Amino acid sequence: MDLVILAAGMGSRFGGLKQAEPIDENGNFIIDYSIFDAIKCGFDRVVFIIKREHLDLFKKTVGSRIEQFIDTAYVFQENTNVPAEYTIPADRQKPLGTTHALLCAVPAIKDDFVVINADDFYGYDAFKTAADFLKAEKKIESQTQTSRDNNYAVIGYEAANTIGDSGKVKRGICAVGDDGKLLGIAESVIGRDEDGVLRAAPLDFPDIKPYEVSTDTPVSMNMFSFKKGFTEKLQSSFDNFLEREKDNLAKAELILSQTLTEFILDGSISIEMHPTTATWYGMTYREDKKQVENSIKSLVNKGEYPTNLWASLKAKD
Repeated sequence: MDLVILAAGMGSRFGGLKQAEPIDENGNFIIDYSIFDAIKCGFDRVVFIIKREHLDLFKKTVGSRIEQFIDTAYVFQENTNVPAEYTIPADRQKPLGTTHALLCAVPAIKDDFVVINADDFYGYDAFKTAADFLKAEKKIESQTQTSRDNNYAVIGYEAANTIGDSGKVKRGICAVGDDGKLLGIAESVIGRDEDGVLRAAPLDFPDIKPYEVSTDTPVSMNMFSFKKGFTEKLQSSFDNFLEREKDNLAKAELILSQTLTEFILDGSISIEMHPTTATWYGMTYREDKKQVENSIKSLVNKGEYPTNLWASLKAKD
C-alpha cells in the first residue's frame, strides 16, 4: 500500500513551512508520526507531493530519517503542469488545489493508496482503519473474483475531536446516508462558541447562517483510502475545472472533496464512511504548535509512541 502525502501547501495562515516544524524533543515533524503509524499498519511506500524548491529540505529532514524504513518518492505540484490550451498567470504562487496535487502524483502511485495532509496528526487508529479497508477490499475481490475498483473510503472524525484552541477552522462536514455511504462533503468554517456549542458555516453558501452541529458530527480531515484505479478519474475532473474557471485561473482551485462530491453525485464512485476514535491535532495557526507539542508528549508518556520513533523500527531489507 502507498501513502500519498499532500505537502505542497504554502502554510500561509501558519506563517511558514509548517511541514518542517519540529514537534518533539528529537526534532521529528508531524509527518514523521504519520509515516511511523503507516509503517506499523503495513504501508510499504510513501509519495510526497511537494513544491520543487522544497525538495532539498524534505530530503535532508524527513527523507534522511525515513528512507531506510520505507520506499520513498518525491513528485512536484507545479502550475505549469496543465494542458497547453490553458494558461496559469505567471505571478500565481498558490497551488491549483489538492485534486491537481494528486493528479501530479499519478506516475508515482504504484498501488492502492491512502491520501493525507502533511501537517495533520491523524493518530494510529485512523491509519489502521484506512489500511483495514483496503485489505478487506482486496480480500473481497479475491474471494468473489469481482472488481470493486470504484469503492473507496473516507476516514471520519468526530467534529469535537478536530477543534483546537486557536479559533475557527475549515473542516469538511460529511453527509452520510443510512447505508453508511458518503453523500457529499461540505467544506465549512467550524468553531466553538463561548457556550461550548459547535457551529458551522458552509463556504460555498455564504448566505446560510452558521448552524449548530453535534460534537459527533463526522468530518473529513482529507484522509481517504483509494484503489489505484481512482487516479484514472482525476484528469476528467481537473479538465472540467479548468474549462469552468478558465477566466479565473489566477485564484481558482479544485480541492479533493469537491472532486469526490462531483463523482458521488454522478454515480461513478461509492465512498464508505469509516469512523475513527482518534483525536486530530494540527497546526493551522502558529499558536497551535505548543498544543501539538504537548499532545504528542502526552501520547509518548502514555506509551502510545516510543521516545525515539525511528530507533524503534527495523530498517527495510
